[in-house]
Amino acid sequence: MFQDSPIYDRLVAERGDVPTQTRREAERVNRELEYAMRPLQSFAPGPLPERPASPGAGWQRTALLPGSLPH
Repeated sequence: MFQDSPIYDRLVAERGDVPTQTRREAERVNRELEYAMRPLQSFAPGPLPERPASPGAGWQRTALLPGSLPH
């Protein structure tokens, strides 16, 4: 990644190769998540059939005037 970079080489010597360690940890977590999610994927239902939308079937909110109570 950083070829011929004495500053980067010194940082790696002092602190360790943090980008490489981070990448390896992210890959490990990704593998664990794939393994953990695999059973759920086998039981996931297929796509739901589409239903035609009927007018007025959705959620609606009516406005109230200040001070009025719903019945």
